[in-house]
This record gives sequence, structure tokens and C-alpha cells, in this order.
Amino acid sequence: MRWLIGGLLGLLLLLQYRLWFAEGGLAEANRLQAQLEEVEAENAELTARNEALTREVIALQDGTEAVEKNARENLGLIKEGEVYYQFVEESKAP
Repeated sequence: MRWLIGGLLGLLLLLQYRLWFAEGGLAEANRLQAQLEEVEAENAELTARNEALTREVIALQDGTEAVEKNARENLGLIKEGEVYYQFVEESKAP
């Protein structure tokens, strides 16, 4: 009877070890769950970025307004006959 109880206890300890620490155990499942959440958050950010880029491409293809806006904001271009004012803030050095 002692051998049977000792064998069953040993088997229980072995199974508990595999459950908690071995490959495919709970520790690895928790690690993989955290990794999955990180990747899903990154995918959501990239999806939003792709949607914004898609909207920008469509706007650029549709007309000249988006091209003009892009040239003004990113390249500092102005139309003929316009006056460009640049305001420079004073530095607060003593």
C-alpha cells in the first residue's frame, strides 16, 4: 500500500511540474497570451495608419486640393501673388 501511495504521489508531482513549468504549461500560456495582446495592439495601430494612408492616397488621386494642401504644409510652397509671413518667437535667454 505504501508503494502505491508513493507512486501516485510521485505521479501527481510529475504532472504538477509539467502543468506549471514544462513546455506547453500554464507559464508558457500566460507568456503567449501577453505576447498576443502586444501583437494585437501593434496590429491595431498599423491598421489605423494604413487606413489614414489609404484616405490620403484617395484624396491625392481625386483632385488638386489635397496636392496643394500637401505642398503648402510639407514643402512650404505658396501660390503666385500670395504673401508669406513667418513669425519667429523671441528666445527667452537672459
